Amino acid sequence: MANPKKILISEDVTGTGIDRLKAKYQVHCDPDLWKKVPELEGMIPGFEALIVRNQTKVNAGLLAKAKALRVIGRAGAGYDNIDVPAATKEGVVVAFSPEENAVSVAEHVFALLLALARKIPGADKSTKGGGWERKKYHGSELLGKTLGILGLGKIGFRVALRAKAFGMRIVAHDAYLSPTSLHVTESGVLLTSFDRVLAEADFLTIHLPLTPETRGILNEEALRKMKKNAFLINTSRGEVLAEADLTKVLKEGAIGGAALDVREKEPPGDSPLHGLDNVILTPHTAGLTYEAQEKVVEAVAEDVDRVLSGQAALRYVNFGVPKKRAGDDW
Repeated sequence: MANPKKILISEDVTGTGIDRLKAKYQVHCDPDLWKKVPELEGMIPGFEALIVRNQTKVNAGLLAKAKALRVIGRAGAGYDNIDVPAATKEGVVVAFSPEENAVSVAEHVFALLLALARKIPGADKSTKGGGWERKKYHGSELLGKTLGILGLGKIGFRVALRAKAFGMRIVAHDAYLSPTSLHVTESGVLLTSFDRVLAEADFLTIHLPLTPETRGILNEEALRKMKKNAFLINTSRGEVLAEADLTKVLKEGAIGGAALDVREKEPPGDSPLHGLDNVILTPHTAGLTYEAQEKVVEAVAEDVDRVLSGQAALRYVNFGVPKKRAGDDW
């Protein structure tokens, strides 16, 4: 193909969808390019498409240099690392994969929830060290316990469905849903206030997007509204939870424990949370199953291909077709 369009991949994004793009376009992959901002800024003017995960900061400065860019493909559901208003101003499509990893994240929530309830990490470490401390690792059943869900979207809804199978009572808060919304009626949850969810939850799972309103919403004031034996699970965005405040209430015994897959800073470096026995930490792997990642990459690759081929993206944040800017010759 003469003068094929060019796609830049600045993070570790691989799969059959990318292989198909390579057969049709000129694709440059550098999984560490997101760390080399000057190099990324120098390269971006020559590319029609950019594919990222959550590490590349696609800000207004980068977009201003991306004169040929038509589409950004975000391999994942969240897009807070992309300045969507700036992309919209530049006429660039922001495509993403809104629910392709939702099942995997929901399953990871229950992996963490059960690990907290049954004290699995501590029991495992103790037993491997020669111990047999049965009394120390008494756990709790999920049957009859209250699961609080903050954010009843594509993931929170799936968590609710799975919680029903465990016989849990479910309360949820979602600022964008009404009691007659499909996700509420079909999951059987009680839709209620933010404070009531905090107060009633034996287990609290967070599924909020990162916005100016949600940043730091789980602060010390909010955490102290929870039960003293309640457990908190966050697989959404690290910045919605104030880690210093969480550390404080955990050390004081104001809540029972926490499991975090996402952090305020990733990777987090040293943290006082790392020394607490009632905290489980995973490295942002909730959506990282083989099945989910294949679906995520397939979805984003399809939409990048559609845009570069002159069609509308199917999964987009702003608009499906790029808008011409002054000086565009396509």
